[in-house]
Amino acid sequence: MKRSRSALIKLLLVGSLAVTVAAIPESVEFNKVYAESNMQVVKSIDQIQQTLITAMNNRQTTVRFVYEGQTNSLKTQLKEALEQAMVSDPYIHYTIASYSYDYRGTSSAADVTVRLTYRETASETEYVNKRVKSILDTIIKPGMNDHEKVKAINDWVVLNLEYDTSFQKYTAYDGLSTGSTVCQGYSLLTYKMLKEAGIPNKIVEGTAYPEGNPQGILHAWNLVLLDGEWYHLDTTWNDPVPDRKGKVSYNYYLRTDEQMRKDHTWTKPYPAANTTYHSTLQKLASQNSSESVVYRKMMVELEYHLYDHKEVVRSYSDLSPKVRAANQSGNKELVFRFDGKESDLLKVLQDLQLSENIGAIRYYHGPFENTDDLKVHISW
Repeated sequence: MKRSRSALIKLLLVGSLAVTVAAIPESVEFNKVYAESNMQVVKSIDQIQQTLITAMNNRQTTVRFVYEGQTNSLKTQLKEALEQAMVSDPYIHYTIASYSYDYRGTSSAADVTVRLTYRETASETEYVNKRVKSILDTIIKPGMNDHEKVKAINDWVVLNLEYDTSFQKYTAYDGLSTGSTVCQGYSLLTYKMLKEAGIPNKIVEGTAYPEGNPQGILHAWNLVLLDGEWYHLDTTWNDPVPDRKGKVSYNYYLRTDEQMRKDHTWTKPYPAANTTYHSTLQKLASQNSSESVVYRKMMVELEYHLYDHKEVVRSYSDLSPKVRAANQSGNKELVFRFDGKESDLLKVLQDLQLSENIGAIRYYHGPFENTDDLKVHISW
């Protein structure tokens, strides 16, 4: 059975923020009202930004303050302060659905009102925070290094979320409370879990190109910083569609810019990801340290053994020992690298079926990175 990404439509249903701006003309009564009010007074973009960050963290829907200073550029200053406030915390940024602002006053002071709407309430975010801490207490074991923590978080997200094909669920709260969300929710939950575990990361906003969709679709994923190097992590596309209980894909696990650009693009500036994680793990596994065993185990789990040319399957005689070993360990599935075309693969699988008496064989395949070989998954 071949797996196709033509049905894998994983969307970032963020759209553009709804923004409304109004500069209300000067009022002769403003100075009197201003003098008698107890409203907060701000005098710079930085102070506006801090006021907005506090309001956003508390999920305030209306923020009102007095700005003291030249108001001829206040519209630009408010826009910049709002953008910087959202950029300062990606989790806030992607939970804000819309904002608007208006102001009135004189040339030297203004009464400003900012209105915000959110996709996630303060109580829902608090639920996310508590659940994330509880989950990490369970999956992060004493002595784990950052590499192990990232994998544990990726695996938990993939195993416990399903992609929301109704396209109605956008948040980390949706994912944790209902078990499903779109890619924005995947990336937000991944961001929150990594951050709480002490792993620096960012949310990437871009376009993904499922098989058969050359126009692409809006998408979100994460950039992760490990040992001074950045890597792309797409937990949404590491989750098989349709959902396969207990199965995690690592096709989009800690990838370089070059690897991601095969079916992902982005236009905003992000840190460069230039180091292959395969080579990183190889170096760590080859060091004479107490953790080298951990890294070797991770290489097997991430299927990096496929980079070893000695592991390439070309015939039934190459494949049969691997299938027997899998059977002996109780596994009924296998991933391998195949040198040949699909027609050659079918012949090998037919020989395997007849010789090993293992019944029906299900399979899917895709290209193995930067080669003409196939990456094949079979189950029986």
